[in-house]
Amino acid sequence: MKGLSKKEIEIVSDLEFNKKYYFTVDDIKNHFINKKQMINSIYNLRKKGRIVNLSRNKYYLVPIKARTGKWAEDDFILIDELFNSKDYFISNWAAANYWRLTEQIPMKFDVHTTKRQGKVKVLNTPIIFHRTTKKRIQSASVIRKISDHEFRIMSKEKTRKWIKSRR
Repeated sequence: MKGLSKKEIEIVSDLEFNKKYYFTVDDIKNHFINKKQMINSIYNLRKKGRIVNLSRNKYYLVPIKARTGKWAEDDFILIDELFNSKDYFISNWAAANYWRLTEQIPMKFDVHTTKRQGKVKVLNTPIIFHRTTKKRIQSASVIRKISDHEFRIMSKEKTRKWIKSRR
């Protein structure tokens, strides 16, 4: 991992001081004179491994305490932040493990959403997106909390039915 410039240290320390690990460009634009300078700094921080791009305008700050640049965030919070807490729910093995219906630790996370489909890997978390409707999201999911952060997950009853269909 390469060293940080004075401006980069200022941005990282400001975000970390405010405990703003998930941020947008609006959260850091006050540190720059113009957009080009901001884009260059974001590019350099990504290249140096201090921030990770989650979506078009959302980033994750790798904390300073991650000295080597490797960091693992709670997967449920990461997925919730990826979707800005809207139009998704976590399902299948991750939900079964969350509800303690299995001891199998999920190697990937299945997410049902109205926005995407396909596969992506974010912070070493493989996420598989499945298309669904808003109606199904409302009927099949519940909101839970982990570390004072809310996320959507498949209801316990629906997860039980999913496990029985796998046998």
